[in-house]
Amino acid sequence: MILNLTPHPIRLYAAEREDGDDALMPHLLREIPPEPVPARLATIELGGGITFELVEFGHAQNLPPKRDGVQYIVSLVVALALADRRSDLLVPYREVRNASGTVIGCRSFAQPV
Repeated sequence: MILNLTPHPIRLYAAEREDGDDALMPHLLREIPPEPVPARLATIELGGGITFELVEFGHAQNLPPKRDGVQYIVSLVVALALADRRSDLLVPYREVRNASGTVIGCRSFAQPV
């Protein structure tokens, strides 16, 4: 089972889907709706100076614990922050873009390591 913990639907397309087409349906394999609460990367502000803040990243919010047989689609920043601790996180990979260059889906998923 794959659950989408991003704030938007994820469209998975076949490898032959070409970029530059505004139609959403050609070669669409599956659309995965978002779960009600997205996973986010939390921050802890540690103070700082005049030109920058010291910020600790790497704490995920709203990320369920690992479950057998379940993978979670999350943002790249969440997956990268937890890559050494979680093997169940996926990110959209090989993006599909419409005629104006906006990402409308992906051709596969990746597991950051």
